[in-house]
Amino acid sequence: MKHEQIVSQPVIETEGFVLRPLRISDAGLIRLHSSDERVARATRSIPHPLPPGVTEDFIRRALSDTREEDVWAIDASAQGGPEVLGLIGLTRMEGNQAEIGYWVAPAYWNTGIASAAVAAIVAANPLDCRTLFASVFQDNPASARVLTNCGFQYIGDAESFSVARKANTATWTYSRALEARKQD
Repeated sequence: MKHEQIVSQPVIETEGFVLRPLRISDAGLIRLHSSDERVARATRSIPHPLPPGVTEDFIRRALSDTREEDVWAIDASAQGGPEVLGLIGLTRMEGNQAEIGYWVAPAYWNTGIASAAVAAIVAANPLDCRTLFASVFQDNPASARVLTNCGFQYIGDAESFSVARKANTATWTYSRALEARKQD
């Protein structure tokens, strides 16, 4: 019998918002934003049109004790903003590494929120990773700038399947070495 370690997920505070674990009550705003074709086409995994139940299943997986990805809502409600500006997640990989993924609702594009969220995850290093990876579609240079602004280095071209586009799409791949947290 294999026992999985239960991983806690911290709240990460920034000046303009907090990154917090998802809640079931986030479903409506996540559905609203992720059903926007522009958001879906910028990700590998969000379908367009968004089928019923997909958002609830996503949240259920994100809340599972056996999840492979930690997902945070970008929540500005303490500053008078919305509870969900977007999402950011870390998918565990072998060798103390993770892949970062994020999206921000179009109403908040070009506001620095994505860069601030990625910078907060890098600074907190909540999974105590030694390396983070990311890939962005080559027709999304704004996401590439987010990564390079946060210290990620370009490592090559590849391609990934986009569910919304129903096609393999060219990507740029990035990595960032991190320092492990000091143990108590």
